[in-house]
Amino acid sequence: MNPPKTDARRRHDPESRGFASDNYAGVHPEVLAALALANGGHQVSYGEDAYTEHLQQVIRSHFGATAEAFPVFNGTGANVVALQALTDRWGAVICAESAHIHTDECGAPEHVAGLKLLTVPTPDGKLTPELIDRQAFGFEDEHRAMPQAVSITQNTELGTVYSPDEIRALCDHAHRLGMKVHLDGARIANAAAALDVPMRAFTNAAGVDILSFGGTKNGALLGEAVVVLTPDGVPRMKHLRKLSMQLASKMRFVAVQLEALLARDLWLRNARHANAMAARLAEGAAQVPGVEILHPVQANAVFARLPHAAAERLQQRHRFYFWDEAAGDVRWMCAFDTTEGDVDAFLVALKEEMAR
Repeated sequence: MNPPKTDARRRHDPESRGFASDNYAGVHPEVLAALALANGGHQVSYGEDAYTEHLQQVIRSHFGATAEAFPVFNGTGANVVALQALTDRWGAVICAESAHIHTDECGAPEHVAGLKLLTVPTPDGKLTPELIDRQAFGFEDEHRAMPQAVSITQNTELGTVYSPDEIRALCDHAHRLGMKVHLDGARIANAAAALDVPMRAFTNAAGVDILSFGGTKNGALLGEAVVVLTPDGVPRMKHLRKLSMQLASKMRFVAVQLEALLARDLWLRNARHANAMAARLAEGAAQVPGVEILHPVQANAVFARLPHAAAERLQQRHRFYFWDEAAGDVRWMCAFDTTEGDVDAFLVALKEEMAR
């Protein structure tokens, strides 16, 4: 066979790095290699392929013998499918005000899943049993959406990490109230790396019912998975996934990426590196006069406050986002491919702009 030809051209600088999002990073070479291995020939579509079948074994090695994975296209899709699985048409989900499902999914849980989000303010992005109780009432009141699930994010949108004991206490409390627990694990690998525990320690072992497992932020091209941890309590997942437009026809190319991350330790290597780069960045930034680190840096995110004008100038040199522009709060994210040189160059630029 002749080598493939294409008119595509590289249209970016492959050495360019930013601190705006771990989604900016490319695909890890080991994941690209896995995609190439899965290519060629014919495989049954819609998840009946050998790669998706084998992924179940890999998932169970991390999340227990009853875990079942349902690959989907993206994180919002994973969250919407998972939350639908836990709620009736009159149901509601309790979550933090900062939760991604509330702030960054364009109303998809409400619009697509038809549920209501009951939010709770929390300074560090983490829920507690006491905070859940602020919204966990009116279960039999037909005038109020019924609280049926709690959704937490690990690690949180503010970069903080729940301990396994914190999640266990939260799950026990929710279950006593008749609710189930969903964990948004867009950065679950970073949380496990920060805690230095297996992912099962704060998911199935802690009582979580269903999980959105993230791959894209940790080196995948695309694709996440809904992982059902308590199958008896979450029926008809195949139908929910299709109904929500998250069933990939060529699913082998999603499944093989998750296998590449999870079969050995690539997921952990990538997460540990990203976390280490964030720690390096936070340590350096904290030494710059006028820069305040806002939250404990426990994973791969750094939240800081600095003068608005300095932040705007710095953005022209290294991309990142404001978190709260009025307050001057910014978020700096590190990824699996962030280097020490990238961090050090950013710190030099930060010092220069703060000195102006």
